[in-house]
Amino acid sequence: MSLKSYNRSRNMSKTIASTSFYSPKKQNFINRAASNCADQARSQARIGNSIKLLISVFSLCILNGISSVNAAPPKVIHSYFRAAETGFDPIKTSDLYSSMINASIYETLYSYDYLASPAKLIPQTAVALPEISADGLTYTIRIKKGIYFSPDPVFKAKKRELTAYDYAYSWKRLLDPQLRSPNAWLIEGKFSGMAQLVQQAEKSGRFNYDAPVAGLQTPDRYTLVLRLNEPDPNLAMMLAHGPTAALAKEVVEHYKNAQGLVMATPVGTGPYVLAKWTPGSRIILNRNPLYRGFIWDFKASNDPADQNIIKQMQGKKMPQIDVVDIQIIQEYETQWLAFKQKQLDWVTLSSAIAADVIKDKQLIPEVAKSGAYLSQSIQPSLSYTYWNMQDPTVGGLSPEKIALRRAIAMSFSAQKYINMLQDGRGFTNVFPVPPGIVGFDPSYNTSIPYSVSAANALLDRYGYKKGPDGYRLKPNGQPLSIELALPSSASGSLLAEFWKRNFDQLNIRFAHKSMLFPDYIKMQKQCQHQMGMQRWIADYPDAENFFQLFYSKNIHGSNFGCIKIPEFDRLYERSRTLSDGPERAQLYKKMARILEVNMVTMVSPIDIESTVIQPYVIGYKDHPTLKTPWLYIDISK
Repeated sequence: MSLKSYNRSRNMSKTIASTSFYSPKKQNFINRAASNCADQARSQARIGNSIKLLISVFSLCILNGISSVNAAPPKVIHSYFRAAETGFDPIKTSDLYSSMINASIYETLYSYDYLASPAKLIPQTAVALPEISADGLTYTIRIKKGIYFSPDPVFKAKKRELTAYDYAYSWKRLLDPQLRSPNAWLIEGKFSGMAQLVQQAEKSGRFNYDAPVAGLQTPDRYTLVLRLNEPDPNLAMMLAHGPTAALAKEVVEHYKNAQGLVMATPVGTGPYVLAKWTPGSRIILNRNPLYRGFIWDFKASNDPADQNIIKQMQGKKMPQIDVVDIQIIQEYETQWLAFKQKQLDWVTLSSAIAADVIKDKQLIPEVAKSGAYLSQSIQPSLSYTYWNMQDPTVGGLSPEKIALRRAIAMSFSAQKYINMLQDGRGFTNVFPVPPGIVGFDPSYNTSIPYSVSAANALLDRYGYKKGPDGYRLKPNGQPLSIELALPSSASGSLLAEFWKRNFDQLNIRFAHKSMLFPDYIKMQKQCQHQMGMQRWIADYPDAENFFQLFYSKNIHGSNFGCIKIPEFDRLYERSRTLSDGPERAQLYKKMARILEVNMVTMVSPIDIESTVIQPYVIGYKDHPTLKTPWLYIDISK
């Protein structure tokens, strides 16, 4: 999107945001607004409009009336996504941007403390953290009373309370084989008796949502009792992850598409509602009028900046932001120009722009004089390259295929990557878990050297000979060509250029396939990329969340390389029952070595993320897991 196009879209957003959430009409009392709204609804009824329209007219009118009692104008945050969202059904979406919207609309049982470091789990819709039996097999969770779904015509003008049944229903959806959730791994195989229900659904083609499950019980409206097949120290963290959020059954039944998913009409109990959605272009969230709110009350971590945030935010009723207006802006330059013109409230810098505006970890005077401030962090994310293990050219575990992938990995210079793609600000990591995550092993060393000459010798040894044109052939004499798929973006073009140089050094034909982000994700899950790159951001702050990327049962889900190594699977399944400690650490080291020896994935260097924030945005802080800053900040203009 060009800056000119962005400006036109933003001007339109001002009008829509004001009319969709706040009315310019002045009314003195809310009861007068309600009376007027009732008159309007009755008028619509007299001319025969539908109940859905009547409720919409009344709800919108009430919102406008109430907002106009408020003398203050709405607080609007202008943000952006670098790539398009894919939809808003939490069981189906796994990309960052859709997840950010879902976390604003739906609620999980647990969340994370905004300031605590390391990450600290806190109740969200639950009354408290789980009560866990001595053997670690039974979890009792109580849900807060008086939490309501946002107003929607499907509820027939009645307030719909959140119950334990909503979570039980939503988790069954997560495991319904007909819905093919890429997030099923979160709870798959955990609840006693659930596997049998899933197997019956696979045979019959229909999931029996009403069937009792020994491991997922709801003794009353506000209580969940979970009985596990084996201890799982990370279960509570998984119940803080977006795909386990609660949906109302009647919403799903009313709005589901042909695939049984609610991708376009999300209705949750969270702080915001979806007010406008233009797929791949723009998203507007309005504050949920039935959201109960929370008091900003977090304690400082060791970060000195926390004290100022506490001073700014302590005791405020949240959320303070009324409208969140999000544009899809792929180009880094457009993002930065929009920020400089105060059309974005924060911007995360590309490496090239960061090199120009940050010196000695400080903003240059030209930028700092505006009052903008800098937030830098090492994100809990893993960037890695994968090869499709089902591909006939690069996949498989035969010696010549492993040799091909090793040679490609040996042509990869971490320092050149850091210099070219991170402007020298990154640092090397070879363990398949990022720093800052429980289970990260800083002592792990790779056995794969950077050596172009050794890489070429390895290819020669395993039969990848050069043809008459100088390019290598497969061992059977057929032409060898490898295609790297990447989402279309400026960084994608740089990555393709980087990899082409590597392949040229190996005399291997290289092709780059660029595509829209949603299409890239879809093909990735279908094992259709020959070679790809992925950045996985922590769903929960434990190493298990990263090792599951290579577990064979997550093929067509989060295992994008479609990897299946029985020994790795066996060790992974064992590690899931262990708490963090020496035994689990040894298993993780073995698992990392298996991935490396077979060269099914290659870890990229870690980047330092730099975000510049406008001076009127207060309370902003990068969080390792929470990706919805508008829930915790305020605007002071």
